[in-house]
Amino acid sequence: MNSHEGLQDTMENKSMPMTSITSGMGQEVLPDLYCFTDQIVNVVLVGNPDQEDHWVLVDTGMPETANRIVAVAEKRFGENSKPQAIILTHGHFDHVGAVVDLVEKWEVPVYAHEAELPFLTGKLSYPEPDGSVEGGLVAKMSPMFPNEPVNLGTHVAVLPADGSIPHMQGWRWIHTPGHAPGHISLFRDQDRSLIAGDAFITVKQDSLYKVTTQEKEINGPPRYLTTDWDAARESVKKLAALKPTVAVTGHGQPVSGKELTTGLNQLVREFDSRAIPDYGRYVKH
Repeated sequence: MNSHEGLQDTMENKSMPMTSITSGMGQEVLPDLYCFTDQIVNVVLVGNPDQEDHWVLVDTGMPETANRIVAVAEKRFGENSKPQAIILTHGHFDHVGAVVDLVEKWEVPVYAHEAELPFLTGKLSYPEPDGSVEGGLVAKMSPMFPNEPVNLGTHVAVLPADGSIPHMQGWRWIHTPGHAPGHISLFRDQDRSLIAGDAFITVKQDSLYKVTTQEKEINGPPRYLTTDWDAARESVKKLAALKPTVAVTGHGQPVSGKELTTGLNQLVREFDSRAIPDYGRYVKH
């Protein structure tokens, strides 16, 4: 029996000519937390480089970028190294772009929130990206972004209900919906490290100029794909209350210390004016 049976890669041939000045660059945020920028989105490698087979990949970047991610992993953890698991913050195209290719290569399990499973098992497409939303050129381009589900079949499993994360000792997952129904963020209480996914980001993602230059500003989730702004607001409050000391977000550069605290508190206070667009398909009037 083919162990890859049931896999369906809807991201094939969906590569997009979008980039930023940090594309292809990685940075060690902490000794066991490495952030790599894949075009316009971040993937996170969690684990110490000296433990070549004890690491986890969080999110899988843009479509058709598996080779790039494998190269980064092998450079950090050694030749032929593979993660113990892939954890998905959610299933949007820029976070699952290479997931099927990586599962086929590495044969590792994938974990996600129960509410994301329909989008990861071929059952349900996400709502269409909103090209009419208030924002810049990326928002206008968003209708060309794929919204159909990948199908990981039996290779994807639901995260444990107790909040623990397989193969990530000391970390827990937190349900942070709004941008996607089953969106999660990952938190380590010991040093208050946060992997936020797209619950909040550190770049104004709907502006092509700011995406390209990676101008840093703590902002709400990408506007063109966020469908529930009330939930998104509550998720940001929930993460700010954890008082994280360092955060790696799905888009933009990692942020820490006072810059993170001040920016996150400001986002909570000004969420409606700063994050929620003035108009758009998913905005309540």
